[in-house]
Amino acid sequence: MRIAFLLYDDFTALDAVGPYEVLSRIPGAEVVFTAAKPGPVRSDMTLALTADATLDEVDSADVLLVPGGPGTEAQLTDPAVLDWVRRVDATTTWTTSVCSGSLILAAAGLLEGRRATSHWGVLDGLTRFGAEPTGTERIVVDGKYATAAGVSAGIDLALRLTGLIAGDGTAQAIQLLIEYDPQPPYAAGSLAKASPAVVEGAKRLLTA
Repeated sequence: MRIAFLLYDDFTALDAVGPYEVLSRIPGAEVVFTAAKPGPVRSDMTLALTADATLDEVDSADVLLVPGGPGTEAQLTDPAVLDWVRRVDATTTWTTSVCSGSLILAAAGLLEGRRATSHWGVLDGLTRFGAEPTGTERIVVDGKYATAAGVSAGIDLALRLTGLIAGDGTAQAIQLLIEYDPQPPYAAGSLAKASPAVVEGAKRLLTA
């Protein structure tokens, strides 16, 4: 089973690394990181992941995962990226995204008329491409398209996919292996839970 991750400048590292920690442990999984050119690709916080292959070298996958990040906007008008996403999507069992990566799927025309989610800061942007934004769910599955909300939701997405691909037992074993048992010290992880002051503080950080 081939799992392709798209990388691009200024992606958010956890959008890719979180799902990678889960999906790469599925028995028989082969993971390939791909980008416009091979080699290190810098995240928005300067952490680099290495692209194993160029877009031209990866033309099919069983699972496609597109991370989000500040660099998303530049990808929305990049014909090479959008053409690649469409080409690989034609071969996938699952086409997925984390955070603002859903905007890339939408810009490629894959989410038109479909429910999808994204980071709350860019959720409304999905309407630009005919998708139906759904901000009340952490993971949204519509057909073979699965989109996750902001950053940390990518781990939840990957566990859900693992259950669908390899069974609940395998997914739970991987969950235990990585000891994913969230117990955050604050109840401020969503717009529904955070106080107005926290929301305003997050918005300032988002635009800093």
